[in-house]
Amino acid sequence: MAGHFLRSGRIGCVVVGADRIASNGDVANKIGTYSVAVLAKENGIPFYVAAPVSTFDLTLACGDQIPIEQRPANEVTHIFGVPVAPENIPVENPAFDVTPAHYVTAIICEHGIAREPYKESLRALAAKASRAAV
Repeated sequence: MAGHFLRSGRIGCVVVGADRIASNGDVANKIGTYSVAVLAKENGIPFYVAAPVSTFDLTLACGDQIPIEQRPANEVTHIFGVPVAPENIPVENPAFDVTPAHYVTAIICEHGIAREPYKESLRALAAKASRAAV
């Protein structure tokens, strides 16, 4: 459905949250966020991330360093407690995905807006937050 509406011309922008943001602007959020970002870019629609400074992890160079939580396998292999897949089948069930910074138009937080180059703009917003906390 996301692709249908993003292609329709009826969507002016996309705004998502974030659970963690790396210093280069890569963003980890709930699974499916990356797909929406790709669709937005393909259709020329701005893709914004709104998240507090507390989600910035400037110790991480990029999103590849963000650990991705795996949800329990039985969420995929069982329906209402009834097995629907062979026992012991390998399962990948990530709770999050990473959206590369080049899909992100801007990152909005309580201290301002970060734009590319994200290494500088995120660091400046984190510094502003530190000064405000004093």
